[in-house]
Amino acid sequence: MVPPPKTILIIVVSRIGDTLFATPMMRAIAQAYPEAEITALGHPKRAQVFAHLPWISRVGVIDKRRAPWLGRFGRPYYDLAFVTGFDEPLIAYALRVARHVVAFEQANPRLNERLAVAVPKPAFQSEHAVLQLLRLPAAMGIEPAGLRIAYCVSEEERKAAHIRLAKSGLNAASPLIGFQVASYPTKSYRDWPIENFAALAEKILARWPKARFLIYGGWAERGRTDWLEHALAGHAVSFAGRLSLRETAALMSLTHLYVGVDTGPTHIMSAFDIPLIAMYHCLSPSTMTGPLAHPCAYLIDHPAGRENCRETTPMAEIAVETVLAHVEQALEEHPPPL
Repeated sequence: MVPPPKTILIIVVSRIGDTLFATPMMRAIAQAYPEAEITALGHPKRAQVFAHLPWISRVGVIDKRRAPWLGRFGRPYYDLAFVTGFDEPLIAYALRVARHVVAFEQANPRLNERLAVAVPKPAFQSEHAVLQLLRLPAAMGIEPAGLRIAYCVSEEERKAAHIRLAKSGLNAASPLIGFQVASYPTKSYRDWPIENFAALAEKILARWPKARFLIYGGWAERGRTDWLEHALAGHAVSFAGRLSLRETAALMSLTHLYVGVDTGPTHIMSAFDIPLIAMYHCLSPSTMTGPLAHPCAYLIDHPAGRENCRETTPMAEIAVETVLAHVEQALEEHPPPL
């Protein structure tokens, strides 16, 4: 009988969303091998999302450019490795440092021959991204341990977020609502018009005068986020481009409601038991990337079907009144604490 692995390596080099989609896979591996020391390596800008996960022993960084120079000396340190992507340098690195490697089938047949298990690559959008990644541990006979994305805010991060809210005059807001107004630049067709966010906020304020809004985002959308903060003067604070990813996530964890488009911060938000309203373009419906096993997710898919969908299909076709109806339902079913 082969002894269970004592050291396991998991390599996930991708965008924030795909990095988070790997956390259910990590949880399943950790549950199957509770005595193993697990190392998670991620993209230098995204590996931080693995910090403080209770079943990860060490978090490090790697990318396809530095991978060819790593692991050239010494014996394999890891008993078992899982690699989620299709970058040959990362697969080759895993083969140098681990005795057994599990990955999806690669374009290079020679690499596939060296894999302990080469899992057939799923067809594009054939199933949810989380389920696709769970195929890797499943190939080793490992059952899922839940489908929920995992993200952990440390106590220090939570305290700093409370202080930041207080300094911004937002600690008495009810409800406190977070807005994620944009996806990343190459997926801008997923963006809901910024004017719609302003109109939605005005309708919310008419019903909940004590509501306040946190505006998230990066430097790329500062023009839009600053415009929205000005349009909602006295009722909103923009943190776009001003905080780190983890500082933003800590603020998210203190809100009462979230409204956003399909992008990385929305996936982070799905780790918290907080009402979440997310809008999905018809090219990437919620069935492919939406939160799984979330207790209070309200998902809005574009009214156009996938057959008739193009990048030019506007997100403006999701009406403000449609989103407002979900806001009202979410706050009625999960009212903010007094």
